[in-house]
Amino acid sequence: MPTPPHAIGFTLDPLDRVSEKRDDEAFVASLRDDPSTRFLLFLNNVPLFKRNDGHDPLFSAQEAASAGTPLQTVFLGCDAEERALFAASFDDNAKTAEEVEAIELRPIAMQGLVAPPLVSALGEARSMLDWHRRHRFCANCGQPTDSAGAGWRRICPNCKAQHFPRVDPVVIMLVTDGERCLLGRQPQFLPGMYSALAGFVEPGETFEHAVYREVLEEAGIRCTDVRYFASQPWPFPSSLMIGCFARAASTELTVDKNELEDARWFSREEVAAMLDGMHEEGMSAPKPFAIAHHLLKAFATGELD
Repeated sequence: MPTPPHAIGFTLDPLDRVSEKRDDEAFVASLRDDPSTRFLLFLNNVPLFKRNDGHDPLFSAQEAASAGTPLQTVFLGCDAEERALFAASFDDNAKTAEEVEAIELRPIAMQGLVAPPLVSALGEARSMLDWHRRHRFCANCGQPTDSAGAGWRRICPNCKAQHFPRVDPVVIMLVTDGERCLLGRQPQFLPGMYSALAGFVEPGETFEHAVYREVLEEAGIRCTDVRYFASQPWPFPSSLMIGCFARAASTELTVDKNELEDARWFSREEVAAMLDGMHEEGMSAPKPFAIAHHLLKAFATGELD
């Protein structure tokens, strides 16, 4: 498959993560104090933006310090100009200027209000800070843990266990049957919107097996010939969407109403109309920011043929 464009959200990572230097406390401290260093600030998992000129998420060290003492700081990496980027989280006691506003990351990203490289960095920051928020205690002995490795691991001072951030793999698959593809909708979707089926990869599974299982469970369809397309980090809180195509080996639907509100077969022409916002019944598809859009586009334009 051709490499999808970077219109897929959170996929344009411009940072050198300098992972080999994360345990060099002097090096990390020197970056933190460098005048060129910038900070991404989060208030209760929501990024902060300066609104004087658009949506600017980059704060200087002085601006970050004026917000108060952060709950957690993570060194994200360095950009092409070797400028370091950190993420810092605060609670409701943070002191923010009047021109600073907390805005949820999802609408910021979906509406393209921030450049793609910064969207990816914000996604990385959100996942890491949320991981720290949810892993303050040791899963082994229950004692409070300490941040280490420039924010990339936590250590238990009691039992010495080390804890690392995890990514949850999710398969998202477009099942095709010649000139048709299978789409479903969940109750929380916008009215009329249908998308590719998706589900978490379980322990002991390959992503191919997860595709077979999820499609059979949710729609009663057996499929084969799984092909990888592309992946997408999804920081809500920390998933990796693994985009795939598969070929239907059966076509009679049995929809699991606990998982899906509806599922049905769509023709290639219908999918093209949904992508263009021209479907005669008002049905729609995910926007270009989502990997599902690109799966559907590849099918509608014949890239799979």
